[in-house]
Amino acid sequence: MTSPEPPPPAASGIPAGADARGGPDLPGTSDAPGFEALGSGDGGDGSTGAGSRRSGLRNPEAAVRGLGSGALAIEAIVLLLAIQPIRVLGGDLSGWGIGTVIALAVLCAAVAGSMRRRWAWPAGTILQVLLLAGGLLHWSLAALGLIFGAAWAYASYVRRSILG
Repeated sequence: MTSPEPPPPAASGIPAGADARGGPDLPGTSDAPGFEALGSGDGGDGSTGAGSRRSGLRNPEAAVRGLGSGALAIEAIVLLLAIQPIRVLGGDLSGWGIGTVIALAVLCAAVAGSMRRRWAWPAGTILQVLLLAGGLLHWSLAALGLIFGAAWAYASYVRRSILG
């Protein structure tokens, strides 16, 4: 017994040349000869098989850079916004402590803008350690160091899983 054939495009309500959402066909999604699904075929380096590409992202390097720079940018903003509550709650944050927080925020912003560089990921890790060490100045900096250290560890894990 043979399986029934799928209905023609007009019978399914989807116009020819459109995908299921009603938009035009995207490159790599056509069933026409010459198109292959991601990770199933020649990855451009002569290798074949599902292991040739680890993710379905168009530009995995840019996605990972965006994750890292986003994490560092948020960290810089939180550090700057945390100065006044730290002063109100603890009261012991001196001029050196405030200067340290501002310096860490500036360094976070600088590394976030430099994520294309090879040294950016190790520099981000060093920033997390420095923020954790800032707990010697005030306990809330250690708490922020733990929170953003965990976020940075997760971003590093995602980077390793996507880029290999």
